[in-house]
Amino acid sequence: MNNFLKGPKMAIIWTVLRIWLGTQWLTAGFHKVTGGFDASGFLQGALANAAGENPTVQSWYAAFLEGFALPNVGIINILIPWGELLVGLGLIVGAATIPALIAGAFMNLNFLLAGTLSTNPGLYTIAIILLFTGTASYYYGVDRFVAPYLKNRFGKKAYNDSQTEEAEAVNAPA
Repeated sequence: MNNFLKGPKMAIIWTVLRIWLGTQWLTAGFHKVTGGFDASGFLQGALANAAGENPTVQSWYAAFLEGFALPNVGIINILIPWGELLVGLGLIVGAATIPALIAGAFMNLNFLLAGTLSTNPGLYTIAIILLFTGTASYYYGVDRFVAPYLKNRFGKKAYNDSQTEEAEAVNAPA
């Protein structure tokens, strides 16, 4: 069953999901990059949702928002739109797929922790499913060709370096 879920036939389904997820991120990021995004209102709203009888934002996350995110809103205003845009591009073409899925899931998790439901639970779930499919998530993508090249290029060097260090340790005078 595991081979079936990670095989080339199922990779078609994972590719469709990956591209759909990528278009969701690309669209959201594009609108934020071109539309003058400002996260300060969102962050203030999340802080407001941390108070009251039934808060939707946990106090520890509200402390993070108040102590880190709000004072650094200028950086957040750059990271979120460009992060969404780059995650979308990576997922659509299947380049840096695993890092893009992790970054996308991390952003969804933060939006959920800030009390925003919207499409975040669905997008988060799809990202986690695609992470579990491993290489099948980028079987039809740029990473299918780039990942083995990088593994050979840098993996052999790391292996050769460790072999050299072991040989030097064995041959070193006592």
